Amino acid sequence: MPAADLTLALWQTPYAATTAEALQRLDAAAAQARTQGADLLITPEMALTGYAIGADRVAALAEPADGPLARAVAAIAQRHGIAIVYGYPEQNPQGKPFNAAQTIGPDGTRTAHYRKTHLFGDLDRAQFSAGEAASQVFEWNGWRLGLLICYDVEFPETVRLLALQGADAVLVPTANMVPFDEVQRLLLPARALENRLYLAYANACGQEGGLHYNGLSCAIGPDGGAQEGADGEPRLLLARLDTAALQRHRLHAQLTGRRADLYRPLAQD
Repeated sequence: MPAADLTLALWQTPYAATTAEALQRLDAAAAQARTQGADLLITPEMALTGYAIGADRVAALAEPADGPLARAVAAIAQRHGIAIVYGYPEQNPQGKPFNAAQTIGPDGTRTAHYRKTHLFGDLDRAQFSAGEAASQVFEWNGWRLGLLICYDVEFPETVRLLALQGADAVLVPTANMVPFDEVQRLLLPARALENRLYLAYANACGQEGGLHYNGLSCAIGPDGGAQEGADGEPRLLLARLDTAALQRHRLHAQLTGRRADLYRPLAQD
């Protein structure tokens, strides 16, 4: 169980026109978040390049995990003393880029990396390759954290796998759009409640091409209740993850009553 509470900042923002503009905005958001007491800032999916930008543009902007974008984010994290989870296109020598998310600590060190495993619709499949590895829990500031990206969290198995690794919170950069607000209203509370963990969902807002992102970024507690929630406008949302509440709600966790021997058909096609 974590020894101290953790304050997250969820950055709900429209996509910038260029990566240079995106980095300038991220720098300002990181400064604001740290001033308001946040320990970790979460950006939307593909925050540094845009999401619905076409396969050619994604391929042109794709970088390795330690590329120029990672170095720029590391400099921002160090300048403001805050950890950052951000989304970007990762180079893939074997095919289309991966839709990736990475965590960089306040010292500039890369601490976690994940590739989106569940691709949403024709847009995702045209632009990206699916990651082949399930998300793995990593420890930061005494908290056991896991990364998922957008559509991933809509599958109960993804969050359950992290819960079985002992995750205290799942961090989700996302680009959810109109009319799918049932994800924030119904699915996210269920995922947090059934696994007795925190879930932080940082969404884009505004329009990009023909897409209208629905905002509604939120932090959900281990009882399925909203800690904090946004509307559809740009904002920086702060949420405090409470260790005492986590411990209290885990007294009623269903994980210990699982019958894994009965669930094997769930893993079969």
